[in-house]
Parts: sequence; C-alpha cells; structure tokens
Amino acid sequence: MGYDARNSGNSNSPSDSASGGDTSAAFLDSVRVVLSHPSHPGNIGSAARAMKTMGLSKLVLVNPRSFPAAEAEAMASGAADVLAGARVCATLAEGLAGTVFATAVTARRRELAVEPLWAGDAAQELRDRFRSGGGDVALVFGNETSGLSNAEVALCQRWTTIPTAPDYSSLNLAQAVQILCYELRRSAVAPGLPPEISGAGVPATHEEMEGLLASIEHAALASGFLDPCRPGRLMLRLRRLLGRAVPEREEVSLLRGLVAALLVKWGG
Repeated sequence: MGYDARNSGNSNSPSDSASGGDTSAAFLDSVRVVLSHPSHPGNIGSAARAMKTMGLSKLVLVNPRSFPAAEAEAMASGAADVLAGARVCATLAEGLAGTVFATAVTARRRELAVEPLWAGDAAQELRDRFRSGGGDVALVFGNETSGLSNAEVALCQRWTTIPTAPDYSSLNLAQAVQILCYELRRSAVAPGLPPEISGAGVPATHEEMEGLLASIEHAALASGFLDPCRPGRLMLRLRRLLGRAVPEREEVSLLRGLVAALLVKWGG
C-alpha cells in the first residue's frame, strides 16, 4: 500500500501567506483532492482526515474499488463530513471538469511532460492559479500500487513530487495527501503565534536578576569557589548564561532559595 516520492536533495523555502482570511478560506475551499482508482477504503478515510486537519473538504473519488465502506468511515476519525460530501466519478476527466488548473502528484519521470515542481512550490502555484482564475483547482493522486497513468498525468497542467530520503521514498497514499494538504495550508494561511506554554510565568526583572547574581557571587565567595583576589571572568560568564536563559520570576526565586539554603549549610 505504497505511494512513491523522489528526492533531488533540494528543499522548499517557506511560503508567504495569502492576504486576508476570506481569500485563504476561499482558496482552500476551492481545492479538489482527487483520488484516482483508490483500492483501499482505509486510505480514502485517512485522506479525508488529512484533508480536514488542513481545512480542505472537496474529495473526489474516481472509480474507487470500495466506497462507501465501514473501513473508510473508521479511518476518517472525525472527518465523516468530508466522506459524506465526497463525489464519485467514473473517469478522471469527469472529476476535473470545471477546474482551472490541476496538478498530478507522482514520483515517476514522465516523457514529454511539463517541468515538475516540489510539493511546496506546487502548492503556491495552485494558490496563484486560483487567484488568477477564480475556479476550482485540483491535486490528483493515483492508485496505491500503480500510481497515475501517463494519460491521467496528461490531463493535468503540472506534476509535482515530494522531497524524500533518496534511499527510501515510499509514502502511503494518505501520507502523501497529508503532506500536500499541509503545503496548501502553509501557502495560504499564516499560522500565527505558537501556542502559549502551559504554566509559564512572568520573566524576571532586571532587579531580580541582579539580586540572583549577587546571591550567587556571595555563595561562591563563601564556599571558596571564587577567589576575590583572582575572580577571573566567572561572574561575567554567569551573567551571560542567565541572560540567554531568560529565567522567570519563580525560577529566580527558586535559585535564590537554593543558594540561601546552601549558605546556611556552609555557615556563610
């Protein structure tokens, strides 16, 4: 149950974000994910799940071996609405009807084909084609075993492949769908700030940091670790270390408490 991709050693640079949330949503709503002759219903369900996590909903199935199927529903895991809205077609031409641009996802080099793009660049191209054309665009995936035929690739204006390790390039169909859907979302929607850290405190102030350094210096002198006649660069390095760490108030208080306890033990 594999889906092959190839790697030339290059990587995609991060894409810019589409301007305006409505434009981004409209683009993702316009993307058809077309699975041509899928043989495993579980892959159909997993592809639906992959689509929903990235905000896509238009699933097109070309002559699936088994659909609808309980296995597809089980693997969809919360994306039953994408499965329920899937359109089943007899031919790829029917599945692409009405689109303004289609990109085939394939690993094999094709004779007399247009130049390929890496997945990230292909996602940006689809976004740009949507902006200029205003209609549906499509990503076309082939059968798990044989992939897309030359005739099917010829129905698409572009083909793309996924950068993988050169010594092992096998991807499951649903994995390939997930990667391309991620690249589509990345090309269209700014992710915003990363999630906040649970339980994070307030950064320590300058005065609190200076108090901690003074406590550490006092402990270093009291323990004999720091020779006042030959201080070297100990405190400067500790200052740099704490500056890089950007400790929180609670952490500074914890360290000062530890230093104070050690001073009591040493009688400092």
